Amino acid sequence: MTSKHLAAGLLGGVFMSLCISAAARAADPQAGARVFNQCKACHALEAGTNKVGPSLHGLFGRTAGTVDGFKYSDAMKGSGLVWDEEALHTYLSNPRGAVPGTKMVFPGIKNPQQLDDLVAYLKEATK
Repeated sequence: MTSKHLAAGLLGGVFMSLCISAAARAADPQAGARVFNQCKACHALEAGTNKVGPSLHGLFGRTAGTVDGFKYSDAMKGSGLVWDEEALHTYLSNPRGAVPGTKMVFPGIKNPQQLDDLVAYLKEATK
């Protein structure tokens, strides 16, 4: 076996592993609803219902720091974030790292599967 064949085989194996990992981590909105239990003490899904955190109704596509009636930190208002899957993954995994100065005290979701599930749930539940 030549080094080219070995390299091609290794790259193919890495690619297959990545595909299998992604498939194994397919997002499950129902599981995300259970993950959301950590969030619902501070966030509501209903429009106009702010708690300790802002309402999440209409979340996707919304610019961060713009829910009427909620007092955001200057950091969040100036973040320039627009909530989409990528922004939510980054923010929800480490809120204070993503937006230094945010008022959100939640430490973040470290489990990648739970994070995928939560974002899938929010995509459905916040419409």
